[in-house]
Amino acid sequence: MSRIPTGRSSRGSRMTSGGLAAFLLLALTSCSQETTEEWKRLGLPEPASDRAEFTAELWIGSWIAALIIGAFVWGLILWVCFRYRRRDDDELPTQVRYNLPIEVLYTIAPIIVVAVLFFFTVEKQNSVIELVDEPDHDVLVTAQQWSWSFTYLDEEALGGETDVYEVGTPETVPVLWLVEDQSVTFQLNSPDVIHSFWVPAFLYKLDVIPGRDQALQFFSLTPTTAGDFEGRCAELCGFQHSRMLFTVKVVDQAAYEAHLLDLEQRGQVGTLVGAEDSNEIEGLETEDEEVAE
Repeated sequence: MSRIPTGRSSRGSRMTSGGLAAFLLLALTSCSQETTEEWKRLGLPEPASDRAEFTAELWIGSWIAALIIGAFVWGLILWVCFRYRRRDDDELPTQVRYNLPIEVLYTIAPIIVVAVLFFFTVEKQNSVIELVDEPDHDVLVTAQQWSWSFTYLDEEALGGETDVYEVGTPETVPVLWLVEDQSVTFQLNSPDVIHSFWVPAFLYKLDVIPGRDQALQFFSLTPTTAGDFEGRCAELCGFQHSRMLFTVKVVDQAAYEAHLLDLEQRGQVGTLVGAEDSNEIEGLETEDEEVAE
């Protein structure tokens, strides 16, 4: 005897279908152009430097490799589940102790995958950390609890022999000025604890380690997009770590030179590297220093 659908069940079905359609419509219309572009970058911020493309290529390539391998593994799992499913309650599958080809496959395949990822990681890393021989600008970045200072070194706009700086506080966020499409080399310095200089739009960050050889704390890049970008410390450096923020302002050459002249006129001339004895470690004085004392 067949059952005739009642009015209530029909209305419930229509409501369910309508709700699903409304949800899909809302999901589709809520995806702005910015969100769509972010999905294409797999969550990465919009790149704003010449080095960002290398990181983005490695990131997207790793995701593609992971999806291919995942699809292959899940395909094998589903195929085995279907191909060797139990067809009879009295059937007992053939019992085997090992399968040499399979064991060789799951031993060699991961090694190959890791080796390929390692190769491309080193290749992209070398491109990212390559220093510019003669950059257009040099900036000394000093990270200290709990803010940043930026010293513009030997700028031609100031005669090539004058350093000017700007410094922030936990209350006042400092601004790092850069020139669009001109290379800059950053020298990182810390007078206290480990910090990390990070601008998400550059897709690169580098730890700032006190007492470390300064030759190991350089990196170069070229800003490719004008505008304001957020920067922050990416290393937990103490109880006010969350306030170690800064802004990167990428402008044209004229605006950059005007800002440097303004810093000079305000008397912000010199090089900021932290406290006088910030790079000395108590108890490790040399014999000459002890005699001098």
